[in-house]
Amino acid sequence: MQSDKNKIILSEEKLLDAVQNNDIQSLDDLLHPDLLFIIPNGQIITKAMDLDIYRSRDMKINDIKLIDQEINFVGDNAIVVVTTEMKGQYLDNTLDGKYRFIRVWKSFNAKWKIIAGSSTQLQ
Repeated sequence: MQSDKNKIILSEEKLLDAVQNNDIQSLDDLLHPDLLFIIPNGQIITKAMDLDIYRSRDMKINDIKLIDQEINFVGDNAIVVVTTEMKGQYLDNTLDGKYRFIRVWKSFNAKWKIIAGSSTQLQ
């Protein structure tokens, strides 16, 4: 049986793959219905808003590479901090640089879902 840490690592890999490949089904599976996420401009988005961004193809990630990852567990929550290099487009804005994300995963009936997160572009 996989450890929770390994499950989170695999879930994070699945998330990055879903983001790059615009995989709405996988994103829907990984995001909790009550997700709240802060994007780099400070806007708060929900799961529905996030999925709509991908459905409309307003977000297009051409390349995403994981630079580092830290995982801490607090009860049945996992807090993940990652740094990535991304290239892509969001609306009329070019995405090209390093970004740091914090995501909070919570276990629901042995299935991990993202319940909260935030991202910022690094200088």
